[in-house]
Formats: sequence, C-alpha cells, structure tokens
Amino acid sequence: MHFPTWAIAGFWGLISGSALLIGAALGYFTRVPQRLIAAIMAFGSGVLISTLSLDLMEEAYEKGGFDATAIGFVGGAAAYTLANWVLARYGAKHRKRSGEHQNEERQAVQAGKTESSDSGDDNGMALAIGALLDGIPESIVIGLSMLAGGAVSTVAVVAIFLSNLPEGLSSAAGMKKAGRSPQYVLLLWAGIMVISGIASLLGYTVFSGFSANVVAATTAVAAGAVLAMIADTMIPEAFDVAHNFTGLITVLGFLVSFVLSKLGE
Repeated sequence: MHFPTWAIAGFWGLISGSALLIGAALGYFTRVPQRLIAAIMAFGSGVLISTLSLDLMEEAYEKGGFDATAIGFVGGAAAYTLANWVLARYGAKHRKRSGEHQNEERQAVQAGKTESSDSGDDNGMALAIGALLDGIPESIVIGLSMLAGGAVSTVAVVAIFLSNLPEGLSSAAGMKKAGRSPQYVLLLWAGIMVISGIASLLGYTVFSGFSANVVAATTAVAAGAVLAMIADTMIPEAFDVAHNFTGLITVLGFLVSFVLSKLGE
C-alpha cells in the first residue's frame, strides 16, 4: 500500500514527537537516573550537530547559496534565543534539565522571583510551551528533508527523538510536583506530539511549492534554532551531570550520525 509523501512526513513527525509522550510517562510514573538522562542529552546533541552541519546546512547552501543560508541560520538562532529568553522569565529556562535545576526554578516561580504567577503549575505550562518552541523547528526539519527525494532523513528522526525524550521526562516530573493528574499530563504531551506531526507535515506540504531560496532559508532557520537549542539547553545538562564524559559521548553521537548519513547515500 502506497501512502502519499505528506502523510509519511506527518507520520515521522509523530514518531519523533512520541518521545515527548514516552518521556512524560516515564517522568511521571518512574524515577530515571540523572546520569542516563545526561548521557542521552550528550549523545543526542552530537547526533543533532552532525545532522544540522552535514545535512541541513549543506542542503541549504546548495539550494540557496551563502546569503540565504547565512541569513536564515542567524535569524533562526536569534528568533529562538528571543523566545527562549521570554520563556526563561516564566520558569522554563531549564526545561531540558532535571533534578536540582528543575526544583530550584520551580521554587523561584512559586516564590515570585521570576515574572510569573505563584503557581508551580505555571512553571509546568511554561515547560510545555518550551517543548513546542524546541519541537516545531525540529519537526519542520523532518518535512523539509523529504522535499528532495521523498525519503525521510532517518538520522534527523533519531536525533530529534533523542532530544525530546529527556524534555518529556523533566517537564512531566515538574507537573506532577505541581499536583497535576496523570490524565492531564499525558493528554498535554500527546497534544504536543500531534503538533509535532503537523509541523512535519507542513514542513513538506507548505514549502514544496516555494522557490529554492525560500526552502534554503527555512532549512537554515530550523538549523540555527536547533543549534541554539543545543547550546542553551542540552549541553549544559549533559555537562552538569556527565562532566568529563560529555565530550566523548557527544563525539560518539556525531560519529553515529555521520556513519548513518553516509550509509544512506
């Protein structure tokens, strides 16, 4: 049975976004060791860096040249940084982090030390909005990766899945401490997973009719946003827990992504 390409794009967006729901369930009902979360962060960072540098930026440059690529790349990073700064003021600075950082930020929100209400649940909602901020550019990348030949970038899906898993873990744990029910938490993250699938679908359908320069700039925007996200949220958590092993684990993630991309050629 042959499925249309747009449906396949949406499906892979759902798969990558499902890590948020899986992580949320694990974070709510179990206690996952911080070292394991940190290792996933570091490995996923390496995979993402490889994907955006070897695939996304190269593809953007080939389609739109240096100007469109550079403007999109810096613009994506700037837009992400601005939105991330706003969310940080509402208690989502450490949304991909766990343990002490999550607890300290939640206590700051409750004490009114951040510009938020007095409820820890607002912190949890900010974490969820932050997941959308991180997930939408990543999911669009999946759709854009299918524009060239109709085949999904397996490396991109794996990388995004690995970056989403710890986010669901830490955010759901925060919502649990704020008193939210498991139904609320799981439905919320299921909704974000669906939005990830829609973003991937739109990444393919919306931009398939645009010029090469527009597609190139959009690809670079997504790449810039993802790299800013890695630097702001993933690497700090990985280093905070894994310390001296962070570099090695990140390199291994980069290598795995590099090998997979070459095997797919």
